[in-house]
Amino acid sequence: MNPQKVPFWLRWLVPVVLVITWLGIAGIGGPTFGRLDEVSSNDQASFLPAGAEATEAGDWQAKFRDSKEIPEVVIVENGTAFTPAQLGEAAQLKADIEALRLGDAVVGPLPSADGKAVQFIVPVASSDELRDKIQELRDVVQPGAPEGMRAFVTGPAGLTADLVNAFGGIDGILLLVALGAVFVILLLVYRSLVLPLAVLLTSVFALCAAILLVFAMAKLGWIQLNGQSQGILSILVIGAATDYALLYVARFREALTHTTNRTSAVITAWKASFEPILASGATVIIALLCLLFSDLNSNKVLGPVAAAGILCSLFAALTLLPALMALLGRAAFWPFRPKLLPDDEREPELVTGLEGQKGLWRATASLVSRRPRVVWVASVLLLLVASAGVLQLKANGVPQTDVILSASDAVDGQEALARHFDAGSGSPAVVVASADAANEVLDKVKAADGVGDAYLLAESNVPITGAPGAPAEPAVRDGKVLINATLDSAADSIEAEEAVKSLRVSVKEADADALVGGVTATALDTNITAQRDLVVIIPIVLVVILFILMLLLRSVVAPVLLVLSVVLSYAAAMGVSAWVFNGVFGFPGADATVPLFGFVFLVALGVDYNIFLMSRVREESLKHGTRPGILRGLGVTGGVITSAGVVLAATFAALGVIPIMFLVQLAFIVAFGVLLDTVLVRSLLVPALAYDIGHRIWWPGKLGHQPDAVTRPREEEQAAVGR
Repeated sequence: MNPQKVPFWLRWLVPVVLVITWLGIAGIGGPTFGRLDEVSSNDQASFLPAGAEATEAGDWQAKFRDSKEIPEVVIVENGTAFTPAQLGEAAQLKADIEALRLGDAVVGPLPSADGKAVQFIVPVASSDELRDKIQELRDVVQPGAPEGMRAFVTGPAGLTADLVNAFGGIDGILLLVALGAVFVILLLVYRSLVLPLAVLLTSVFALCAAILLVFAMAKLGWIQLNGQSQGILSILVIGAATDYALLYVARFREALTHTTNRTSAVITAWKASFEPILASGATVIIALLCLLFSDLNSNKVLGPVAAAGILCSLFAALTLLPALMALLGRAAFWPFRPKLLPDDEREPELVTGLEGQKGLWRATASLVSRRPRVVWVASVLLLLVASAGVLQLKANGVPQTDVILSASDAVDGQEALARHFDAGSGSPAVVVASADAANEVLDKVKAADGVGDAYLLAESNVPITGAPGAPAEPAVRDGKVLINATLDSAADSIEAEEAVKSLRVSVKEADADALVGGVTATALDTNITAQRDLVVIIPIVLVVILFILMLLLRSVVAPVLLVLSVVLSYAAAMGVSAWVFNGVFGFPGADATVPLFGFVFLVALGVDYNIFLMSRVREESLKHGTRPGILRGLGVTGGVITSAGVVLAATFAALGVIPIMFLVQLAFIVAFGVLLDTVLVRSLLVPALAYDIGHRIWWPGKLGHQPDAVTRPREEEQAAVGR
């Protein structure tokens, strides 16, 4: 096609309109990024299991409150026992706290048994300004503590506020680190300044579109956005959009070696990359939407949020990037512009599949062709050895005080609380029971292992203690009463969870409908639900991916082998991660959702690279036969897929800058897993296995019944390879 024959509307008008449209989307979506806090929540409600006992107990507990409040604990610690004068100063601190009007009446000061600490229970209204309210409280109590003493603000509200502070880097630091890493990698890959900017612009505009879409869904109440899903959205969009862009740019560069017409090259590259990019995006989108089958809110919300991000990445790579390439042409690659190849070099006649290849990927393809069985068997054995580490993975949840990896006043306060009071003070277990069985249930609670104290709740949250002047009648809501039980162990400890398990068994002996909730019960139910989700969602994701691969490759054998390869790669990544978490980072364990998130991202994204590879292998196999097609496909996609893997690994590694254990662990798992999949599975295992099987890899499709076009004996073929 000559430039003169390309219509003006196709050569200039369409690209300009597309670029202007995306500029408009970015102009609206960019400022919206700063407004995500309006529709985002990091309180426990955004992570709770939807159908768990703790959630149901929490709903009942809300009926006993006049307002939605979260308990806050202020603890003042002294090196020696408080004197009467010092207790008087602590009482003055109570007046200062009450003057802030954070919620209902402040309880305290309550002295510890050793006399070296006092605590105040401060109800804080749950609202979007919780972090500001906790900081306001800290600004009062810490300077106002008696001389020589230390004051801490802890409890559920303090921990929530510190968690929100830890997520605070998501809006700025995380994005800057991710974009910076991608830009450096693209500079090294392309040795050009213009093209990395075009690719990065595509990724940023895709993120702006995703933010608009997610903001709208959250505003309409379709999803409950939290900081966790918000951070993953940014990373996923930048990484995925860049990957798709790299695939398109590779085909565009290849097309420019066949024609001088940039519009023709843009269209040729679009047609060649459309199917693998669409199949890849669809695979990831559908796999992520499988999270909707989760019973855990934090899992469920990530599905549509991340799927929206992939959808926008897909559209940006197939519309904005081609438009930019249509306007830039060869100038995008300056100063190393692709040159037009002679006619006889554009479609080399393949004998072995190595023709026209150079460097590392020729050597890799040569190794695969000479020793295919040795290569894939050795790769499988290596992955199996790495997978053995899965047995060391402790993904049963971690104490909330270990979730935040940065300095935290609330965490320090929990430690001080445990030194002087019942460790569960401020975060009691909550028992909801029938009013007619209230006393029997209360007796069971008091006798339960791990419970230090328990009382029925009267009106206005006053405990029924039996002391003179104390209320005698419990508060009743719809035939139910509320019992608060202070645990002997810290609310976020394994011992506390065991106490809740025991408590649930004992209270049901007195009241079959009794419910046990609270902070500890929520953590326990979250872990149980996360493990249930893992068992339910993994088979669904695998079936979905297998079906999409069958449609794309018109085969059964190849998709089955590809799915098995990424599952093995996932197991190896989790095994190595377990060793690193335990032996290098010294983490006490892992969040119960880590294996599921790692699986969804690694399997869906790992299949991405196999789609990029095998779709090109199939294209070449149709022309030259399966075995030459495998070597040709490996050689021409090797550089771009490896670059894409490095980019995605770098973007996910950027999650490590957020001091949240879950995100740091997910960052390592996905970054390491993607590199493992790119370097070993896609470069060696899959090509070698496919080469060993030959044309039968495409069974039962038509290509699976056609012997390779090259029918030379293996010995002669290997001799040709060695020349």
